[in-house]
Amino acid sequence: MNDNPPIHVFGEVLFDHFPDGNRVLGGAPFNVAWHLQAFGQSPRFISRIGGDAPGREIASLMEAWGMSRAGLQIDRDHPTGSVRVLIRDGEPHYEIVADCAYDFIAAESLEDKDAEGILYHGSLAVRNPAARAALEALKTRHRGKVFVDVNLRPPWWDKATLRALLDGADWVKLNEAELAELSPESGGGLEAAMVEFYELFDLETLVVTRGEKGAVAWDRREHFVAVQPSAGAAVVDTVGAGDAFAAVLVLGLNRQWPLDLTLERAQAFAGALVGRRGATVAEKAFYRAFLDEWN
Repeated sequence: MNDNPPIHVFGEVLFDHFPDGNRVLGGAPFNVAWHLQAFGQSPRFISRIGGDAPGREIASLMEAWGMSRAGLQIDRDHPTGSVRVLIRDGEPHYEIVADCAYDFIAAESLEDKDAEGILYHGSLAVRNPAARAALEALKTRHRGKVFVDVNLRPPWWDKATLRALLDGADWVKLNEAELAELSPESGGGLEAAMVEFYELFDLETLVVTRGEKGAVAWDRREHFVAVQPSAGAAVVDTVGAGDAFAAVLVLGLNRQWPLDLTLERAQAFAGALVGRRGATVAEKAFYRAFLDEWN
């Protein structure tokens, strides 16, 4: 029985289409919600799917995984989200279809009551004014921490919109390249850029992921915490690695783990996920090993 504060996850759900013809369920917020469900949480996933075959498949998969569909809206005019994933030099690149159902998450279809706990959202779903308005309505009624997971996907973002999101954040996760793109000019390297970014948006915690170099965090205790991947870990693809990392950050925040322990566990889980194809795993045993160790 989950007695932790509630977690609300807002944003896109879609299918990732790989070069070999495989199709995998994805979307950063959906991936985070999927992992949190497997880790014994009961996230309220707020998104929108088309009234089409892919949408029905998503709803069915959510139900089979035990996820609540209470926040899932149905769109009769726009298709379920899709992305073409291209792998270049071992790194994923994304061609994201515009005007998908998740772009039109409707504010009028949200629950009309205050919500507590943690609100997680990314930056892609607010590329459309409709979904942006829905997020703002949700945040107006939210009473708790806000976790922003930055995903810069050209051309689907602009600095003004993103800065407005970051102004309302408590926790922010982004990668090193995204930090360089968004932070003020800094000649002092990564740590100086992190401190400037942290102070600019008055954050509680900032986490910067660095791929094969691991991750670094800075919080109000004013010291850096760093983690690195295990040596020799097998990599099938890195799609969803950041989402896996974010899911454990949210879990640690919700369960009040120390930051260094949260980062260690997030790195371990992300390191295991890159050994699988795609961003989600539909095997309870995959998660059980982590739960057994963490509990």
